[in-house]
Formats: sequence, C-alpha cells, structure tokens
Amino acid sequence: MILRRGNQARRTARSKAAPRFRLAMPDWKRWAPAVLVLGALLLAGAALRVALNQPLKRVAVEGRFQRVSPLDVEKAVRGVAGREGLVAVDLDAVSAAVRAIPWVDEASVARSWPNGLTVFVQEQRPVARWGETGLVNIRGERFVNDARHIPAELPELIGPPGAEALMTERYLMMQGRLVEAGMRLSQLRLDERGAWELVLDNGVALRLGRSHMDERFERFMASAARIVTTRATEIAYVDLRYANGFAVGWRTARSGAAPGAVSRG
Repeated sequence: MILRRGNQARRTARSKAAPRFRLAMPDWKRWAPAVLVLGALLLAGAALRVALNQPLKRVAVEGRFQRVSPLDVEKAVRGVAGREGLVAVDLDAVSAAVRAIPWVDEASVARSWPNGLTVFVQEQRPVARWGETGLVNIRGERFVNDARHIPAELPELIGPPGAEALMTERYLMMQGRLVEAGMRLSQLRLDERGAWELVLDNGVALRLGRSHMDERFERFMASAARIVTTRATEIAYVDLRYANGFAVGWRTARSGAAPGAVSRG
C-alpha cells in the first residue's frame, strides 16, 4: 500500500511539474474551407459573366421624334458599343454619344437581356430664338447655332454672348404675365450697356432700362398694359425709365396727347 501510494504521488507530481502541450492547427488549415468557397464563387461569377456577355444584336430606340432620326441614334450606339458584349459595354459612353446628336436633350440607356440595348431619347424643346438662326431651350442653353427651319411663333432674344440663360429666364417670367393680359412678347433685347427692351407682338416697344427691371415691368402691367391693349395701333413705345410713372410715345398725336407725354402711375 505504501508503494502504490508513492507511485501515485510521483505521477501526480510529474503531471503538475510538466504539463502536456497540444499541437495547434496551422492558420491556413482553418481558413482553407473559406478560401475554397470564395474561389468557387469567383469562378462561378466569371463563368456567368462570360455566359451573359453576348454580342450586341438589337438596339431599341424609344421616344417622340420630330427632329431626331432613330436611325442616327442606333448608329451612334453601335459606334460606341462596337463588338463589346452586352455586359462589357459602357452605358455612360453610349449615352454621351447619343446626347451629342443635334436636337437630343437627354438620353438614357439600359441593357435588354440577352443581347440588346434600349435607348430612350428626349428631344430638345426650343423656347426662343437666339439671334436669327440660334435656338435656346427652357434652361437657356443654346443648342443650335444655324437652324434652317425655325418655328415662326418663337420670340427672338438678342443679347451679348453668355447672356442666354439670363435672357431666357426673363423671357419666361414676362411671357406668362403678358399672355394673361392678352399680349405676347415677340422680341427681348439686352444691349452691351445692360439696358433691356421688350417688343410686343403688336409692335409696341417697352423700354425698361438697366435697373429696377422687375419694378418697372410690374408698373407696366399695373398701369400701362390696359392702354397698350386698347390703343396698340397708336402707340410706338412705352418708356418706363421713370421713378413714378411712364411715357407713351404715340405714332401720331391724337386725343390731345403729345408724343412722349408722361403718365404718373
């Protein structure tokens, strides 16, 4: 009994003095399954991309066309896409090529599986002429410089280069008010000194000058508009460059009113 207890005590002492060590699993073995799964997914994705990257065979062009030819749109698309597959084609580059076509305002491009592209085109909407042959859109961007066919109803904007956006904004604001009063603007002028002048479709000119544009226009609408609408054939111009009134320039002196007489508004 004494011997057995002694042996047991020695074993216990050895186990406390020299603890056992286990070999740790290398890191690469723990990460290997995840790496294999990721590799398989990448290979599957590459295979799917190759399978989907079919040659471009069909271009569908949508929109309402008056000035733009759908055939020109398709030519622009194919010129950029070339022999690229449907997945590889750069949609932004295709859209930019379509927008470069005259009279195209906006263009959006989408893939149409399995081998086509759909292009939606929005044409420019001219709101005014710029000089004799230019055209501007509702944002005041000049998109045509030498238009051959210009709608007769468009007003003409005449001003220094770079003033397109400002003059378009002014025109749109004034035209709505004038139409409500039974008149229309046919020409808007801005000279090099910054002086504004409007010409109505009845031939009457409104001289607004270089400052207080909004105030002077409102004065015309409140006080002089009714005179112009009733006696347009007799009036050459309305000069609103006064602090508290306006002057009417008559084509012929009539009803005791002399040319250039000032009316207090």
